[in-house]
Amino acid sequence: MTPDPPAAWPPPAAPLAVLVSGGLDSAVLLAEAARAYPAVVPLYVRTGLAWEGVERQHLDRFVRALAAPAVRPVVTLEQPVADLYGDHWSLTGVGVPAAGTPDEDVFLPGRNVLLLAKPLLWCHLHRVPEVALAPLAANPFPDATPEFFAALAGAVNRSVGGSVRVLRPYAGLHKPDVIRRGAGLPLGHTLSCIRPAGGGHCGRCSKCHERRVAFAEAGVPDPTAYDSAP
Repeated sequence: MTPDPPAAWPPPAAPLAVLVSGGLDSAVLLAEAARAYPAVVPLYVRTGLAWEGVERQHLDRFVRALAAPAVRPVVTLEQPVADLYGDHWSLTGVGVPAAGTPDEDVFLPGRNVLLLAKPLLWCHLHRVPEVALAPLAANPFPDATPEFFAALAGAVNRSVGGSVRVLRPYAGLHKPDVIRRGAGLPLGHTLSCIRPAGGGHCGRCSKCHERRVAFAEAGVPDPTAYDSAP
């Protein structure tokens, strides 16, 4: 499966599903898709991770602020992982990777399997021919490769005789690129934090650090209110 060029959306003849969190990448993707498709369905997969309550609040705020006529109400799919992850930091909030830790410290085993399998089935059952998500070029994990997405989509489609296509428009981009594309959008309503504090960004975790650096590299003012200084 080859990456889809970021500016080359297919003709807007059918609805699109977009896999969303409350983060920067999927928020910008949702906004761009809403300009190209007649109807866009945001799909949020709730797995029970420690930050999801705050993340979902930010997603809802972003969708309201975006006020795009093509965007349909957010569909929430349940995919709990407590029986898999046990006392992992992503569920307990204890030992959350701090700024400067290596990428592998934030790896969640099978994350994209869990996030994509059910949305592919939802799309098949609701006759939505495509689902888009926003992995970036710098993603180092084994469940973010073209081969992984092609194999997973193929397996799920074969299981139901379906043909839902997975789009990855940002597969050749880095986070500063995405931020530049999203300049002018209500990015202050997005969440990148894995240890939220006071209903927002803690300012200390690895994802807050990544967000700060990306805004600086993009040359775009960072609208984020961090709970603490770097």
